[in-house]
Amino acid sequence: MSTNKQTLTLGFLPLLDAAPLLLAQELGLFAAEGLKVNLSREASWANIRDKLCVGSLQGAQLLAPMAISVSLGLNKVKAPLVTGMVLNRNGNAITVSTSLLEQLRTLNPEALASPHMAQGTAALTLATVYPYSCHNYLLRYWLAAGGINPDHDINMVVIPPEQMVAQLASGRIDGFCVGEPWNQIAAAQGHGKILLNTWDIWHNAPEKVLAVHGDWAANNEDTHLALLTALLRTCQWLDDPANRDEALAILTQPQYLGLSPQTLANGFKTGRHQFFRDSANYPWPAHGMWILSQMLRWGHVQSANADRAFINSIFLPSLFQQVCKQTETPCAVGEIVQIGRHAATWQLGEVTVGADRFIDGIRFNPDDVSTYLQQFAVSNLGS
Repeated sequence: MSTNKQTLTLGFLPLLDAAPLLLAQELGLFAAEGLKVNLSREASWANIRDKLCVGSLQGAQLLAPMAISVSLGLNKVKAPLVTGMVLNRNGNAITVSTSLLEQLRTLNPEALASPHMAQGTAALTLATVYPYSCHNYLLRYWLAAGGINPDHDINMVVIPPEQMVAQLASGRIDGFCVGEPWNQIAAAQGHGKILLNTWDIWHNAPEKVLAVHGDWAANNEDTHLALLTALLRTCQWLDDPANRDEALAILTQPQYLGLSPQTLANGFKTGRHQFFRDSANYPWPAHGMWILSQMLRWGHVQSANADRAFINSIFLPSLFQQVCKQTETPCAVGEIVQIGRHAATWQLGEVTVGADRFIDGIRFNPDDVSTYLQQFAVSNLGS
């Protein structure tokens, strides 16, 4: 039975792609749906994970792969998480230290002009924000495309986003893959150089989702729909260039990101964030299957114990379609048959969908994960 829980606590990390939650609050779009929302700024993704699992957060900005990893019980933390909406696509970049950049220039100056530049060098330490994140899987994809096994040829570590720049400046890490504005901050302070954004690795990868506990969703259907409605309206507002200056002014507030408008504006440009256009909010189960394929590729899941039905229980396009119908928003119907076919926007029925090419041109069939994975020379498949 649906209840009418009107007061919610939502978790976020101080990243540019927390903008939908922050702006829905500041623009009064949560209130317009009858919701009273408390925003809880968290220190790490693990904090958000734990609070979602125990119910102290009713919803949160969450890394898309975390919805899968928590539902699987990886890291010994298990809860059925669901998402009815992607909050943004893209948004991350790979930054290396200035000293590593000089080494790369010496080794192969021409390669720096190409997104394919990853080549084996001396053992390095690279950081991502969480083991089960698109940051991690896209960084791994890029390294492996250059012949580097991220589990054997370099050191991979996990650091919360807010600590990345300090760790790079101290020399404890040689580079990182993180969301904005931290790449911009590292570059502005002279500690690092942005090599490429993750758009170059996979066009329009799903980044953050609005995640809730499955039990909460089942018991609060009306409130969940109201929450998704407010966020969809916010994402639509946010992707209008005419609103960007107002958005930046709000995000600079100290309780949110507390950074200059210029730093945030540069971060938006580098990260190629998409909040609404090109069907950015649609929670494609096929994208969840690709994430699962990378968990298999790197030995994070030992066997295909999570199949299409499992992914369909997490990514809920039918819920998003319901929100679109209520808001009279054009919406995709159906499923992506293959990822990686499109270098530019394309049409699916009456809606436009974003480009989806991978850096190596390999296509992904979500109905044949095994054959897909056999194409890669670098992997830990079966380990």
